[in-house]
Amino acid sequence: MTRVLVLQPSAICPPAVLGDWLVGGGARLEVVTPDALPAGLSGYDAVVCLGGEMGARDDAAHPWLARLRELMAGAVEAGLPVLGICLGAQLLAAATGGAVRRMPGGPETGIEPATLDAAGDALLGGLGRSAPVVQSHYDEVHELPPGAVHLAWSTRCRVQAFRLGDRAWGLQGHIETTPAIVLEWARRDTAKASAWPPGALEPQRLAARHADIAKAWQPVAVRFAQLAAGSADGATRAGLAGN
Repeated sequence: MTRVLVLQPSAICPPAVLGDWLVGGGARLEVVTPDALPAGLSGYDAVVCLGGEMGARDDAAHPWLARLRELMAGAVEAGLPVLGICLGAQLLAAATGGAVRRMPGGPETGIEPATLDAAGDALLGGLGRSAPVVQSHYDEVHELPPGAVHLAWSTRCRVQAFRLGDRAWGLQGHIETTPAIVLEWARRDTAKASAWPPGALEPQRLAARHADIAKAWQPVAVRFAQLAAGSADGATRAGLAGN
């Protein structure tokens, strides 16, 4: 079975439904927290890095961020499929020559569509021109890594998705959340909560919007699992994880 390393920087940002979708696609997940990061990537077929409340360069407060960046850069170099979400996307960019900054106009929040220009992309090509995501971030990727392909944007944030090489993707928006997770984030961060559109945090509305997110993104997660297994394009991953 395909082994996917899931890096979880924060207790409040679990893999949640993304984990369920990846397992449904045939993956076996190994979720690790900053106190249990692996020494290397040998034996793994793909890497997923989730979100967190810290910044991608907050090494003084979170020294393990440097190791996360090393693991993600190593996965890209080894040719493993990589998926970074929110902080994970920012870490992917920072690890490979891009730059991250505080958003000038304050946090981007809410469930909004990301506009895509990803036709033909191996992972995001089936999404069409837009797909809903949960926005909950103070920081943004403002310089893409060298050679990266810009795939999506929103009204507030230019880099909503990018691809590095042909097997690594960063997504600024969240696709993995549940209504309960979003409400917990709002409880913990009142500044972000106050920036949500009026009524958008009502449980019934959150549930309906998460159903829209699942419809769009579950096939993407399954596709990522297939890429990790090498079954989508006939490529073999034998030996790459040990490079």
